[in-house]
Amino acid sequence: MEKRELGNTGLQVSAVGLGASPLGHVFGDVPLSVAIAAVRKALDLGINFFDTSPYYGGTVSETVLGQCFKAIGVPRDQIIVSTKCGRYREGFDFSAERVTRSIDESLTRLGLDNVDILHCHDIEFVSLDQIVNETIPALQKIKEKGKARFIGITGLPLNIYTYVVMC
Repeated sequence: MEKRELGNTGLQVSAVGLGASPLGHVFGDVPLSVAIAAVRKALDLGINFFDTSPYYGGTVSETVLGQCFKAIGVPRDQIIVSTKCGRYREGFDFSAERVTRSIDESLTRLGLDNVDILHCHDIEFVSLDQIVNETIPALQKIKEKGKARFIGITGLPLNIYTYVVMC
């Protein structure tokens, strides 16, 4: 599998990644044995990038992905893991307190000490002022503590990024 550098992060990610929302039963029941087989096959094919979120299946995706990593015994330095914060089954909460608690919960579910990438999930549904003034500073602290190597934001439409980047 071809690997590509992700921006200027130095991360070498597979050209194809595994989006783990189906592991959260988002599209139907996925037995753990099937999830493990899927993650193992992805690794065998050279896929090293795995993306999840506490929103996918109300934390089930992160939990199952963590169980898969543990069952397979995949070395941490062989995978690039991305998760998100701010969007949950209960709704949106981009407060510094919730984002800070969210990464700890995600790391526990994933069975990891850190994630490679932590994104704010779908920022267009909340106040962009909160994202700029509260959420991003909280993410920077999470990064400083080593719980996330890189931080980012997701959302549409694209013009929201102009506001966030310019502030």
